[in-house]
Amino acid sequence: QVQLVESGGGLVQPGGSLRLSCTASGFTFSAYDMSWYRQAPGKERELVARITSTGGVIIAADSVKGRFTISRDNAKNTVYLQMNNLKPEDTAVYYCNARYSTFNSRNYWGQGTQVTVSS
Repeated sequence: QVQLVESGGGLVQPGGSLRLSCTASGFTFSAYDMSWYRQAPGKERELVARITSTGGVIIAADSVKGRFTISRDNAKNTVYLQMNNLKPEDTAVYYCNARYSTFNSRNYWGQGTQVTVSS
């Protein structure tokens, strides 16, 4: 039973910080590239950041460069997204994705966690 469970979302004021967590089970976590995507209402789902199975980091969204950091802890089967200096434009549902690094058609998704940035 494959599971990706996101946590850490919520309501935060502009300029604040949140740390999202995604804990995986049911597959070999260390063999997968892990990513965070986000989707705002009426918008396309957007890749935010990816950390590969070997630890390489890609911050894909220009709007979050310098503010967001992705990391992983293979011992805990967990990937994190540290979000600093949050802006209202960051409001979205954030999704965790696992992609098998050598067989990319094997993909798993979490249920999403809501992040709302508002004063």
